[in-house]
Amino acid sequence: MGCSLERLPRALAEGGGAQSVDRALTLLSMIARHGERGTTLATIVADSGLNRPTARRLVLALIRSRLVEQDAVSRRYFLGEEAYVLGILASHRFGFLDCALESLSALSKASGDTSFACVRQGDSSVCLHREEGAFPIRTHALLPGHRHPLGVGAGAMAMLAALPDGEITRVLAANAAVLAEHYPSYGAEAIAADVAFARRRGYALNPGRVLQNSWAIGMAARYPDGRIAGALSIAAIDSRMGETRQAELAGHLAIEISKVEARLGRRFDASAAGRLSEDAVATAGTNAANAASGF
Repeated sequence: MGCSLERLPRALAEGGGAQSVDRALTLLSMIARHGERGTTLATIVADSGLNRPTARRLVLALIRSRLVEQDAVSRRYFLGEEAYVLGILASHRFGFLDCALESLSALSKASGDTSFACVRQGDSSVCLHREEGAFPIRTHALLPGHRHPLGVGAGAMAMLAALPDGEITRVLAANAAVLAEHYPSYGAEAIAADVAFARRRGYALNPGRVLQNSWAIGMAARYPDGRIAGALSIAAIDSRMGETRQAELAGHLAIEISKVEARLGRRFDASAAGRLSEDAVATAGTNAANAASGF
């Protein structure tokens, strides 16, 4: 199956060039945020601020490029097969989950509790994977595909606290309305305290702010260039999250985060080596051509 992203600008040429490409990719990201639920054209129009004919034209262009598909029964829009292909192609370079799965298994085995991997997507955190532990009482506050504002939950807070202060201010301003409506326990003072705690202790703590009896700790992982790659977290019932056990679990997290970052580093090194090899081949070919031409 070939990648068809290059067809997108031509499909949007009728809509105004670069501006239409920007708008279409914004709509693609908006559709992606609805995950397995999909979304409607009315929601796309309301969220984007575009008029209905423009939004529909751009969505149809995305459908022609197979980046989006529409369910024949529900008429809702979902990411298409081409988006899946692009994600697979990107995963070799940005494959946080691939690099985290072994560590999630180790964390759940060592703790007996549930561990999670999440990544940042814009101003949100998205859960990618959940690994169950052996302890019979489990917390079900987070499932794969669940999305929270950045800062809501231990993994999301670990990523938020790892950002510069100016970026934290911007993220919180962008999420102010949804925090006020859906997460009343995450007021400005609570978030500031959680950020300070994470920076002081080296791990983020969710002391039952989403579900009263569900506590969690989390740590952020970084790519070799310093960007946030994602976060690992461990969740348990409150009685299993006293300070002594927090420190114990934080130790396990620190070990596994270092392993994840090492795996990411090897992956980036391999990608860089591949690019250097390709450049060397291209340079050799150019030099050979020049020599044959007498230059």
